[in-house]
Amino acid sequence: MDSLPINQSLPPLSWLQAFEAAARLESFTLAGEELGRSQATISQQIRYLENRLESELFHRLPRGVELTLDGAAYMPHVRSAFETIAASTRDLFATNRHATVTIATPVSLVAGWLAARLPELDVKSHRINLSIATINRPVDYEMENADLEIHYGDGAWPGVERKLILEERLSPVCAPALLDTVEHWQQLPVIGLAGARAGWSEWCAAARMAPLSAPVFRFDSFVLALEAARAGAGILLASLPLVETQLREGTLVRLSDVELRPRTGHWLTRDHRKPVKPETQVVWHWMISLAG
Repeated sequence: MDSLPINQSLPPLSWLQAFEAAARLESFTLAGEELGRSQATISQQIRYLENRLESELFHRLPRGVELTLDGAAYMPHVRSAFETIAASTRDLFATNRHATVTIATPVSLVAGWLAARLPELDVKSHRINLSIATINRPVDYEMENADLEIHYGDGAWPGVERKLILEERLSPVCAPALLDTVEHWQQLPVIGLAGARAGWSEWCAAARMAPLSAPVFRFDSFVLALEAARAGAGILLASLPLVETQLREGTLVRLSDVELRPRTGHWLTRDHRKPVKPETQVVWHWMISLAG
């Protein structure tokens, strides 16, 4: 059988208010004072509620009232419902509510660079909520419809304002224990990374050394390739700005001073066609300042 509409199954809110206040204060008189109603009105509304529910909710005592078993069982649900309504009202309609700015960004940039810098963003005093949508494929940007986007590439995208926030620098790294297994690090298994970015052949040319063997492992995600390198699976041509923490902590070591610097990097962008909200402008300048 279909459920009744809410306005037919739910008792009037004034009755529920009277019940909640009387149960909490254990007094019809005090409940009336809190709600701006007379003691008689509170008593009448609770009687209406009891008749509606066909159950006695209070024991009437010489001084005050006491919940019955049914009343005690009903009280937490009524209180929870009022607390939910109050919280939703504050969140949605309070004058000090926070505005939300959404940034769509590759997951590798969040894990390797942005997450560690989030405490530097003064979101609280500016009443801004920052929503970060991680991107794994270019098509994901279209689904997010974000206020700001961070793209990896050469910056040649029409119709967007752009600012380079992280220039690419590539150099081989591996887990330190892996170096004890071979005489030369070039003999170690190679980890490859799919995608439109410079790779091992370009780095070897820049380092003026013979090409390495073909990758034993290949990943479509830098984050996963990095985890494999940390676990000792092989050598990775890593984006140095994204492995600063691992290098500093010693979970990875650099294998060469040679850095490949392709004309690519991570760019903060925004669509010229979208109106710029004040809070978006604030986050735009924050992100640029983080890049230094």
